[in-house]
Amino acid sequence: MGTDVTAHNASTAYSWRMQPTHPLLMAPILPTIWRLGFPNMLAMTASALVTIAETSYVGQLGTTPLAGMALVFPLIMLQQMLSSGSMGGGISSAVSRALGAGREDRAQSLALHASIIALGMGLLFTILFGVFRMELLETIGGSGEALNQASLYAAVAFMGSVSIWLTNAFASVIRGSGNMKKPSAVLLTVSLFQVVLAGILGLGWGPVPRLGMAGVAMGQLIAFTGGALYLGMYLQSPASRVRLVFKGPLRWADFHDILKVGALASISSIQTVVTILILTRLVSQFGTEALAGYGIGTRLEFLLIPITFAVGVACVPMVGVAMGAGMVQRARRVAWTGSSMAALMIGVVGAVVSFYPNAWSQMFTDSLAVQAYAKSYFEWVGPWYALFGFGLCLYFASQGSGKVLGPVLAGTIRLVMVAAGGLWMVRTGASAADMFALVGVAMGVYGVATGLAMYWTSWGVDKVSGVQAQPAV
Repeated sequence: MGTDVTAHNASTAYSWRMQPTHPLLMAPILPTIWRLGFPNMLAMTASALVTIAETSYVGQLGTTPLAGMALVFPLIMLQQMLSSGSMGGGISSAVSRALGAGREDRAQSLALHASIIALGMGLLFTILFGVFRMELLETIGGSGEALNQASLYAAVAFMGSVSIWLTNAFASVIRGSGNMKKPSAVLLTVSLFQVVLAGILGLGWGPVPRLGMAGVAMGQLIAFTGGALYLGMYLQSPASRVRLVFKGPLRWADFHDILKVGALASISSIQTVVTILILTRLVSQFGTEALAGYGIGTRLEFLLIPITFAVGVACVPMVGVAMGAGMVQRARRVAWTGSSMAALMIGVVGAVVSFYPNAWSQMFTDSLAVQAYAKSYFEWVGPWYALFGFGLCLYFASQGSGKVLGPVLAGTIRLVMVAAGGLWMVRTGASAADMFALVGVAMGVYGVATGLAMYWTSWGVDKVSGVQAQPAV
């Protein structure tokens, strides 16, 4: 019997090696992650410029609008994280696995189904966060003029939800085919237009009247509408490997292939934002200055997510194509390598802001009280950024395999720590600095828990060797 098994394994390995190979299956892992990730880093750097520019613009409008931005910003980032990171990862994963298995027709069908999902989710966000924005913002802890400023921004920003969801869905389809340059170039352009338009409309540059918070949000709406139109046309052109064709039957199997990863991964994004919302509500009890300082601090945290996304999204097609081709061990090596790279990059940022916290906060406010709260946040949270980046990149890489339950549960642990610990601290009269320390420790626990979940989760049989892939580094 042992001889038969050995012969079968050898035959299986031979048959898989003889199949046509995708370029991502043969390239060296670390250089390829860097090659695919670099265009994303440029696009995410532009996203960082948007974060910095918008916060700077709002800071010029006053401390109250800055506090209002802290209220609405988690909702804005939730939409971005769901559309680009969670559901976008599900789209890229499904497309790359189809291409890895040699199913070009299936990849084309997935592009259509991804567009329908994005359209539906965009409309849902417009209704929930646009129409019912006041109720949501009051629940977070908004009140007075800060609530009114947040509402002005949300009313305009969520009018463009369909554009944001379609832009990120189209970009994810293209990334799933292994093309990182086109979506990165378009998102870079979108970001630059957003920075300029937000300044013109929000602050009233030149002859344009100052529209305040609504004008800042309008820059996002216009820029992403242009991005969605361009990427939609590109996907219908011969230049795209995966074509978007508005015909053919709709199949539940194709919706399921995207949603089984995207929907589950969305739980992690929701948990991340709920964590921030809980802390926003808790910190708001310390006053407007504390809320504004905390908002400046979390802006950097949300900035680190796109940077980690740049590496993680490069891992998704590499992992997905390898999984589609049955090369499970290679897929796992991609995940570990990319996450280590992300940990190093984010760790450097954490070290810098830990020692020089005012270098970031002074860009947004001259208030010494606000700067003091931001300084306290960075001193407690910055040292944990490396582990946070490590766990977050593993979450993205796991999307390519379709095995995201472990990283999602790690996010649940972080949420429970912050919610339970934060409520206990409020009842015992803890300070804002104590809460910031809790945030940092929870980040570290999240990174370790995600790594352990990845280590012990089997991704299936490696069809090149014909044996069960071991859950080891």
